[in-house]
Amino acid sequence: MKRKFHDVDQSDESWLELRRGFITSSNYPKIMANAPGKFGNPAMEYCMRIALEGKTNRSVETYTNSWMERGLELEADARHMYSDLTFTDVINGGFMEMGRFGSSSDGLVEADGMIEIKCQKFNVHFEQLRKGGINSAYKWQLIGQLYIYDRQWVDFLSYCPDFPHNKQLYIFRVERDLDKENQMIERLNQFTKEVDMYINILEQ
Repeated sequence: MKRKFHDVDQSDESWLELRRGFITSSNYPKIMANAPGKFGNPAMEYCMRIALEGKTNRSVETYTNSWMERGLELEADARHMYSDLTFTDVINGGFMEMGRFGSSSDGLVEADGMIEIKCQKFNVHFEQLRKGGINSAYKWQLIGQLYIYDRQWVDFLSYCPDFPHNKQLYIFRVERDLDKENQMIERLNQFTKEVDMYINILEQ
C-alpha cells in the first residue's frame, strides 16, 4: 500500500482532521485484544467511531483527563532529553497514512528509527524502571507504528520529571518483528470488514 506523510504537529486541528476515519496505531491494542477470537467491546466501540467519523467528517468526542493533558505538555522535554542523551536529531513525526490505516509518531530518528513517548505518573515510571522492557499494553501500538512508517526500530521512552535527573527518562528499543506484524495485518484486515459493516448501516 502507498504511504503518504503529513508534516503536521500532533493535536493541531489539521492533525485531528487528518486522523478522522483512519484506523490508527494507538488503538491497535484494542483491536489485537482477544486475537484470534472475537473483537471485544472496546474494539467494536472504536469500530463504530471510525465508521461514524469517516462518514460525517466530524470528530466524535473522546475522553481526556489532566494526566493526558500533562503528557502533551511534557513530551517536548522528553524529546529534548532523548536527543541530548543519544546525540541524535529528532524530527517531527507528523502523521503517516497507508490505505485505511494511520499513525502518529512522536519523532523520527535517522533513516530507520522513531520514538514513542509516554509521560508517566511516578508510580508507573517506578515500575517501568524496576521491571525493564516495555509494558505489554503498548506492544501492538509500537508494532503498528513500525509497519505504517516502514521503519526498523522504535525507542520506547518513559518519562517522569519528578525523578532524579538521571532517572527521569527510560529508553527501551523495540526492533521490527515481521511475524508479529503479519499477525497484526491479518487482524486489521478483519477489523476493516467490521468497519465496513457499520458504514453500510449509515448508507442504507
